[in-house]
This record gives sequence, C-alpha cells and structure tokens, in this order.
Amino acid sequence: MTAERLENIALHYLSRYASSSGNLRRVLLRRVERAAAAHGDDPTDGARLIDALVARFLRSGLIDDRAYATQKAASLQRRGASRFGIRGKLRQKGVETGLIDDAVATLDESGTGTGEFAAACALIRRRRLGPCRPAGQRVAMRQKDLATLARAGFTLDVARRALSAPDRATLEAWGRGEGED
Repeated sequence: MTAERLENIALHYLSRYASSSGNLRRVLLRRVERAAAAHGDDPTDGARLIDALVARFLRSGLIDDRAYATQKAASLQRRGASRFGIRGKLRQKGVETGLIDDAVATLDESGTGTGEFAAACALIRRRRLGPCRPAGQRVAMRQKDLATLARAGFTLDVARRALSAPDRATLEAWGRGEGED
C-alpha cells in the first residue's frame, strides 16, 4: 500500500462520508491490514503512513473533528437519540471525549433539557410509539413504550412526559418546543 494509494482511498471515503479523524484512521487501517495480509507485507508501515496522512488532513482542515462532532450530535438528536446515545455513537466514531462533551453541551445551551425532550418526541414519532399508536393499543403498550425509550437512553421522567401527549399533533408541537405540558 503506497502513500498515494492511501490518500486516494481517504479522499474517496471523505467525498462520500463525513468522518472524524479516528474513524478515518480505523477505515484506512482495515484497508492496510487487508492489503498486508493479501501481499504478505507488514501493516506497521501502512499505519505510519496513515498517521501522517490523517495529521496532514487535520492541519489542512479537510477533517475537523469538532465540526463533525457538533453536526453528528445535532443530526442524531433530530432523529431521536438521547444524550447517552449521542455520546456512545460519537465514541464509536473515534471522537475524543472533550469534543464529545463540547458537542453535547452545544445541543442545549440553555440547560433546560428541552433538546432531550424534543429528541424523545422525535423517537416516539419515528418508532410510532405512544400517541402515534392506534387508540386501542396505547394503554396496553405503555410499558413497552417506556422500555423502548429507556433502552434508547432517556430518563424515566422524560419518557413519561413525552408519552403523556394526548395525540400526535400535540406530540409534534412539543417536539418543536411549543407549549410542553
């Protein structure tokens, strides 16, 4: 695996996907290890090339871990991920802990928790829980809906408040931050 080939692979990957430096490093290492196994080479040479390439991309601004973490956290929150889930996903993508903390802190600058509540409402809509269920199933499925939200990382208080919406329209209004409770 040559430096030019690694750079082409990295640029192609970055043209298709947003990535953190840790995630790009992991993707490239997998490619180097596969090529080394196929050709009988030493993967440590490729690892050194990857470190230099990622450092160069960071210096040039081609990769920006802070911007990636902020954008990914906002995207995950819009899809209904809890703060806990967002932290886990960013950790999986190789983002440093300090950047994860900053990204999560920017999600809800006011500290009121409305972002977490809006994310719970989004998950309820997406998974068709609570007020999005047919009227006859709502009471019977309440415990399962609470369990779904708990597994997603939401607190019991947030889950109960979000599931207490009388109908889908109210849930959507709460998700936009209009007149919760």
